[in-house]
Amino acid sequence: MSRFLHTMLRVGDLDRSVKFYTDVLGMKELRRRDVPDGKYTLVFVGYAEENEQAVIELTYNYGVDTYEMGNAYGHIALGVPDIYAAAEKIRAAGGKVTREPGPVKFGTTLIAFVEDPDGYKIELIQR
Repeated sequence: MSRFLHTMLRVGDLDRSVKFYTDVLGMKELRRRDVPDGKYTLVFVGYAEENEQAVIELTYNYGVDTYEMGNAYGHIALGVPDIYAAAEKIRAAGGKVTREPGPVKFGTTLIAFVEDPDGYKIELIQR
Protein backbone atom coordinates (compact mmCIF):
# COMPACT_ATOMS: atom_id res chain seq x y z
CA MET A 1 0.00 0.00 0.00
CA SER A 2 1.28 3.47 -0.84
CA ARG A 3 1.36 6.18 1.79
CA PHE A 4 2.12 9.91 1.85
CA LEU A 5 5.61 10.35 3.39
CA HIS A 6 6.62 14.00 3.44
CA THR A 7 6.52 17.43 1.86
CA MET A 8 9.85 19.14 1.11
CA LEU A 9 10.32 22.87 1.59
CA ARG A 10 13.51 24.73 0.65
CA VAL A 11 14.50 27.12 3.42
CA GLY A 12 16.93 30.03 3.54
CA ASP A 13 17.95 29.76 7.22
CA LEU A 14 17.76 26.25 8.63
CA ASP A 15 18.00 27.20 12.31
CA ARG A 16 15.26 29.83 11.94
CA SER A 17 12.97 27.36 10.15
CA VAL A 18 13.56 24.52 12.62
CA LYS A 19 12.82 26.94 15.46
CA PHE A 20 9.55 28.00 13.79
CA TYR A 21 8.30 24.47 13.14
CA THR A 22 9.33 23.18 16.59
CA ASP A 23 8.88 26.16 18.94
CA VAL A 24 6.00 27.94 17.18
CA LEU A 25 4.05 25.04 15.62
CA GLY A 26 5.00 22.43 18.24
CA MET A 27 6.52 19.81 15.94
CA LYS A 28 9.52 17.69 16.91
CA GLU A 29 12.81 17.50 15.04
CA LEU A 30 12.80 13.85 13.99
CA ARG A 31 16.10 13.52 12.16
CA ARG A 32 18.81 15.56 10.49
CA ARG A 33 21.22 14.69 7.69
CA ASP A 34 24.06 16.95 6.63
CA VAL A 35 25.57 16.19 3.22
CA PRO A 36 28.69 18.38 2.81
CA ASP A 37 29.62 16.82 -0.55
CA GLY A 38 26.17 17.72 -1.88
CA LYS A 39 26.19 21.07 -0.06
CA TYR A 40 22.84 20.60 1.64
CA THR A 41 21.27 19.67 4.98
CA LEU A 42 17.91 17.97 5.51
CA VAL A 43 15.87 18.22 8.70
CA PHE A 44 12.64 16.25 9.09
CA VAL A 45 10.02 17.69 11.48
CA GLY A 46 6.58 16.44 12.44
CA TYR A 47 4.04 15.70 15.16
CA ALA A 48 4.74 11.95 15.13
CA GLU A 49 7.43 9.60 13.87
CA GLU A 50 7.75 9.15 10.11
CA ASN A 51 6.42 5.58 10.26
CA GLU A 52 3.20 6.95 11.84
CA GLN A 53 2.32 10.01 9.76
CA ALA A 54 3.56 12.39 7.05
CA VAL A 55 6.22 14.94 8.00
CA ILE A 56 7.91 18.02 6.55
CA GLU A 57 11.42 17.88 5.11
CA LEU A 58 13.23 21.21 5.48
CA THR A 59 16.03 21.43 2.90
CA TYR A 60 18.82 23.95 3.29
CA ASN A 61 21.14 24.33 0.29
CA TYR A 62 24.45 25.83 1.40
CA GLY A 63 24.71 29.51 0.53
CA VAL A 64 21.11 29.95 -0.67
CA ASP A 65 19.18 32.26 1.66
CA THR A 66 16.07 33.06 -0.41
CA TYR A 67 13.83 31.37 -2.96
CA GLU A 68 11.16 32.67 -5.31
CA MET A 69 7.76 31.33 -4.29
CA GLY A 70 6.23 31.26 -7.74
CA ASN A 71 2.47 31.13 -8.03
CA ALA A 72 1.79 27.39 -7.96
CA TYR A 73 2.35 26.68 -4.26
CA GLY A 74 -0.79 26.88 -2.14
CA HIS A 75 -0.37 25.83 1.48
CA ILE A 76 0.15 23.05 4.00
CA ALA A 77 -2.89 22.31 6.20
CA LEU A 78 -2.75 21.40 9.89
CA GLY A 79 -5.71 20.25 11.98
CA VAL A 80 -6.02 21.91 15.40
CA PRO A 81 -8.58 21.40 18.20
CA ASP A 82 -9.13 25.14 18.89
CA ILE A 83 -8.40 27.55 16.04
CA TYR A 84 -8.51 30.67 18.21
CA ALA A 85 -6.15 29.27 20.86
CA ALA A 86 -3.79 27.93 18.18
CA ALA A 87 -3.56 31.29 16.40
CA GLU A 88 -2.96 33.13 19.67
CA LYS A 89 -0.28 30.65 20.76
CA ILE A 90 1.48 31.00 17.38
CA ARG A 91 1.30 34.81 17.57
CA ALA A 92 2.62 34.79 21.18
CA ALA A 93 5.54 32.62 20.07
CA GLY A 94 6.47 35.15 17.37
CA GLY A 95 4.63 33.53 14.46
CA LYS A 96 2.90 35.58 11.77
CA VAL A 97 -0.89 35.15 11.53
CA THR A 98 -1.91 36.31 8.05
CA ARG A 99 -5.61 35.45 8.24
CA GLU A 100 -7.37 35.66 11.57
CA PRO A 101 -9.45 32.67 12.71
CA GLY A 102 -13.00 32.52 11.44
CA PRO A 103 -15.33 30.71 9.07
CA VAL A 104 -14.14 29.95 5.56
CA LYS A 105 -15.83 32.16 2.96
CA PHE A 106 -19.20 30.68 1.94
CA GLY A 107 -18.94 27.95 4.62
CA THR A 108 -18.77 27.12 8.29
CA THR A 109 -15.37 25.43 8.68
CA LEU A 110 -13.14 27.50 10.97
CA ILE A 111 -9.73 28.30 9.50
CA ALA A 112 -6.77 30.65 9.94
CA PHE A 113 -3.54 31.12 8.02
CA VAL A 114 -0.01 31.59 9.31
CA GLU A 115 3.22 32.08 7.44
CA ASP A 116 6.58 30.46 8.12
CA PRO A 117 9.83 32.48 8.05
CA ASP A 118 10.32 31.76 4.33
CA GLY A 119 6.80 32.86 3.42
CA TYR A 120 5.21 29.41 3.07
CA LYS A 121 1.49 29.53 3.91
CA ILE A 122 0.11 27.15 6.52
CA GLU A 123 -3.64 26.74 6.94
CA LEU A 124 -4.98 25.86 10.38
CA ILE A 125 -8.29 24.00 10.31
CA GLN A 126 -10.35 23.43 13.42
CA ARG A 127 -11.09 19.70 13.74
